[in-house]
Amino acid sequence: MSSSQVYQDDHGRAVYFREEQRFQQKWLWILVLFPSLFLAALFGNGMFQQLLLGRPWGSKPMSDTELALVGSGAILFIFLMVCLFYYTRLITEVRDREILVRFVPFMKKTIPFDTIRSCRARTYSPIREYGGWGIRYGKSGRAYNVSGNRGVQLELYEGKPLLIGSQCADDLAREISGRIKRFS
Repeated sequence: MSSSQVYQDDHGRAVYFREEQRFQQKWLWILVLFPSLFLAALFGNGMFQQLLLGRPWGSKPMSDTELALVGSGAILFIFLMVCLFYYTRLITEVRDREILVRFVPFMKKTIPFDTIRSCRARTYSPIREYGGWGIRYGKSGRAYNVSGNRGVQLELYEGKPLLIGSQCADDLAREISGRIKRFS
């Protein structure tokens, strides 16, 4: 959404900036999918061998009931973890009096403008400064990010700095800065 556009959210409140991001790094998806597919195939093959063909799976096979429960549970867990990773997203909204940051489905944080001393768009090192992407705590403070190396650093009156990752960091910083001035 462009910073010049204003729209209403589901409750009729004005939203001046909105960005939704997902984990889109190909290397990250490879790290998630290949082990998941391998484990699902391993358990699926074991269940096929033992439960359908009657051949014990492994040197110390589980009972058929145990294998059915453990194998089905493992495959379901893997499927749910991949789905969770797929549906996780970072939504940032600038509203009249606050910034709303949602890391769906894990957290929702409201940051009132009167709690922000300053903000600036900046380039950062996700791994070196915060240990990666996600909801992170590092030597540089907290970060909510899903991809890239650009974001908006918020200096709060109380507590450590907060970085919000953004593919439109300059636009986000401009929207926040304009509102901070009105509340200071």
